[in-house]
Amino acid sequence: MRSSWRVALLFVGAAALVGAGRAWGVAAEKAAAAAAEDAKVFELRTYIANDGKLDDLNKRFRDHTCKLFEKHGIENVGYWTPTDGEAAKNTLIYIVAHKSRDAAKASWKAFGADPDWQAAYKESHKNGPLVKKLESVYMKSADYSKIK
Repeated sequence: MRSSWRVALLFVGAAALVGAGRAWGVAAEKAAAAAAEDAKVFELRTYIANDGKLDDLNKRFRDHTCKLFEKHGIENVGYWTPTDGEAAKNTLIYIVAHKSRDAAKASWKAFGADPDWQAAYKESHKNGPLVKKLESVYMKSADYSKIK
């Protein structure tokens, strides 16, 4: 009898440890997910300009947008234009960084509401809209990336 109780207690103890391990694993996964939400993110944005508007779009970024991004916590990483094909005539590609996805959301909201941005936007559209299409992709750095 005595040994069967010991065996039963061992099973109960082992089950409790397994359950606690699972609970800790779930908690660790949730903590990792929350940390990932709070981690720095990069945003790759591609603008396809309307015909003949790429120079005006670059001017707006050069003279207004980049400064306003920084004002609202959006880090300018880099700006590029393709060198070949039709894209060389109408495409601006850039990367900005944000402290987190939540920070990105707040920064974009503040940027859009900024009177200086609204004035620059309105002025740049005097001869028609500059952008035909906008694509945005949020990214995180790979562990081997030089940019973090």
